[in-house]
Amino acid sequence: MHSTTLFIAISFIITALILYTIGVWSERFQRKLKWWHTAFFWAGFASDTIGTTAMSILSGTMFALTFHGITGNIAIFLMLFHAIWATVVLVRKNEKMILHFHTFSIFVWVIWLIPMISGMVFGATH
Repeated sequence: MHSTTLFIAISFIITALILYTIGVWSERFQRKLKWWHTAFFWAGFASDTIGTTAMSILSGTMFALTFHGITGNIAIFLMLFHAIWATVVLVRKNEKMILHFHTFSIFVWVIWLIPMISGMVFGATH
């Protein structure tokens, strides 16, 4: 069970990294938010949530008061807000926001990388 849960956690977190990065950087290079970018944001968020939940099962805690735990929870909240806000911007067809949304996306992606990297670093040393 332990090795299966670890495999699931790692697989989904890597999938989140790939999906979220594709969504964020594709939007950045195209300089215009599109529905398919938003789909990648949602898919990255879902994958990260599944992977993080699996890791939480392994560690025995959902909200650890550690650097990784705090930044991880902030990152998941930001990913959710990011995906919701992208959806709202596209539904409202706000052209100005559609053209400038990538600046917010890059910000969220960089913040999200902090727990991603700290998880790899701290996880590898334990």
